[in-house]
Amino acid sequence: MVISYMQTYIFKIILSFTIVLTFINFQIANAQSTSGKFIVVLDAGHGGDDPGNLGNGHKEKDIALKIVLEVGKSLEKNKDIKVIYTRKTDVFVKLRERAAIANRADADLFVSVHCNSHSSQASGTETFVLGVANTKRNFDIAKKENEVIFLEDDYKKDYKGFDPDAPESLIGLAFQQEDYVEQSIKLARLIEDSFIGKSKRKSRGIKQASLWVLHNTYMPSVLVEVGFLTNNAEGKFLNSKSGQSKMAASILEAINAYKKNLDLNVGDSYVGDVTIEDTISSEVHTIENTVFKIQIAASSNALEPMSYNFKGLNDISREKQDGLYKYYYGYTSDYNKAQKLQIEAKNKGYKDAYIVALKDGKQVKLSEVLKTEAN
Repeated sequence: MVISYMQTYIFKIILSFTIVLTFINFQIANAQSTSGKFIVVLDAGHGGDDPGNLGNGHKEKDIALKIVLEVGKSLEKNKDIKVIYTRKTDVFVKLRERAAIANRADADLFVSVHCNSHSSQASGTETFVLGVANTKRNFDIAKKENEVIFLEDDYKKDYKGFDPDAPESLIGLAFQQEDYVEQSIKLARLIEDSFIGKSKRKSRGIKQASLWVLHNTYMPSVLVEVGFLTNNAEGKFLNSKSGQSKMAASILEAINAYKKNLDLNVGDSYVGDVTIEDTISSEVHTIENTVFKIQIAASSNALEPMSYNFKGLNDISREKQDGLYKYYYGYTSDYNKAQKLQIEAKNKGYKDAYIVALKDGKQVKLSEVLKTEAN
């Protein structure tokens, strides 16, 4: 009787284990069926009750959607690429949900398409990556794109006090996606180069601004302004099927080039050096009584601060703090220059390099320094 009970008990355990193991294997197989795909999330800006800008009577939401759908249709022909859309019809999608869609998909890229506007006859394309808005124009762009949150009934709860009109709110966004900025810049460079070379469009370059739709994505992300609807000629071009196809073809070419370069550099995710001068404002942005350095390493070993120990980087300094030697690259009071130094360090292989701020020789929070500067 005891043996029979034990046999039954053991059988139940084995059966349960087999069922669980089968389920796990199914989950793994299911994940593996898509894990090899390069996932691109395409985001058509605005939609539904939010038309975007209406320059010259054209609708930004419609133009952005047509371009996105054309890019996606072409990408879907590649069996190695999976395309996900934040919207495929004229519907309103919350800003925070756009990022959430990309994160849930564990996407490799997030590309948001928009059309620009201005009170003048300004023209040209711009591609934005997340960063501290260091010019008034970039602040104005960020404010315009972020103000869509006011169309959401629960924006006060969902965005936790975020105010598109407050510079300090925008600065706070800039540090959320720091790990992906370098790759975002590389994609942005490819997009702008393709607009110039393939579509023969005027490019206003790569810009950095604190855009909510980018700040909470956990992958390289860009916001593409394909041109100004408020410009008479450019608005007409973007509202035409021919114009939309040309802009879609350029974005498509850039995404394919980004993926190809990534495939050629498996393991290091390297896509070539960043053209630093094109990514950050050349204006001097000096912050008084503050020094910026780039921390590139920390170790218990005391290395000589010489270029041969740090992949050819010069101007290395070393400080001992809490039993560790910390190594820094550069020394400047110009925040824009500090951003360039950070990218130089990352291009040399110091992927975790970050900017530190010092006042009176003591390290202070970078966010506090920039927040004070913005006020």
